[in-house]
Amino acid sequence: ALLPSPPRRERRGLSCILRTPKAGFRDTASGGLIIQSISNDVYHNLAVEDWIHDHMNLENRQILFLWRNSPAVVIGRHQNPWQECNLKLMRQKNIKLARRRSGGGTVYHDLGNINLTFFTTRKKYERMENLKLVVKALKALRPQLNIHVTDRYDILLDRQYKISGTAAKLGRTTAYHHCTLLCNADKFVLSDVLKSPYKGLKSNATPSVPASVKNLFEEDPSLTCEMLLDAIAEEYAMQHQIDHHITLINPTDETVLPGINNKSKELQTWEWIYGKTPKFSVSTCFNMFYKDSVLDVKVDMDVKHGRIEACNIDLPEEWLPPALCSELVKSLSGSKFCPNETTALSSTLLRMCPQDDELHSKWNLLCENMTMLM
Repeated sequence: ALLPSPPRRERRGLSCILRTPKAGFRDTASGGLIIQSISNDVYHNLAVEDWIHDHMNLENRQILFLWRNSPAVVIGRHQNPWQECNLKLMRQKNIKLARRRSGGGTVYHDLGNINLTFFTTRKKYERMENLKLVVKALKALRPQLNIHVTDRYDILLDRQYKISGTAAKLGRTTAYHHCTLLCNADKFVLSDVLKSPYKGLKSNATPSVPASVKNLFEEDPSLTCEMLLDAIAEEYAMQHQIDHHITLINPTDETVLPGINNKSKELQTWEWIYGKTPKFSVSTCFNMFYKDSVLDVKVDMDVKHGRIEACNIDLPEEWLPPALCSELVKSLSGSKFCPNETTALSSTLLRMCPQDDELHSKWNLLCENMTMLM
């Protein structure tokens, strides 16, 4: 399941990076360690972070974890996905949504984006030093790059474009700081999916701070993700006085990481991704076009743990029988704030309706508009 070792290759004329698979990495008792995931699955890679945080003794050791993901949007632990991203577009484009265990804002990942996780004891945790290490590595690779670390722990290119964002998890004894690095990510997809289309949301969830972004590839088209990974690994190795060596790991291998697959499965559950959303409300209006008329509909909902706690749909009695509308409200209460579940509920209720084509058309139109709120 592990990749074969690529050949040694020279870089920068200073040293070389060797990547080798390893059956385990816990046998290294002290010093620094650089590991890289062979998986591009966001849930597998986030699970590795959890596993190292929960299982590794970092008293005399630091770890740098390198990883890249296929298209995914990753939200912070205390964020609201409906507030942060375009879930409908993500479903259309098959872009995964993940909730990480650290705080911070929402980020878009694809194979043009690098992820770096720095593990230490809580006492030795220092995110500014980690970011300075990244900047130093990039400057060694391309001295002309105008990059610096801000007080918000972002890395800016040319004083205005964000190329790296930061988040962290501080445990009782262990801590990790992870950051992104934009090399050649799809900025058009990034921009589209990190734009919420949902109206009337009120939430105390942690909001992301919008920023102008730029790829390092735009500044220097000769740069690749592999070059950036190697430069950072080399700088990390020099600063921690360890071999310039990257250990490849398979994040689904239970012999290396016992219990890892359970961690990955938990990160993929609806209860974790959506159910951990802080309580929020939706208060909005929409227009429904039916035959030659336009109908204004007002909807109010309270959502807790990702489920509809209370719901009110305000529309004229003559348009839809009140009993039918009440039945929809009653069914929605306690259900997931989810288009699939709402569609299934409305289909079930429709079968209980009288066989009336006009009534069915109105019902379908209302339910279709309700699912668009989700």
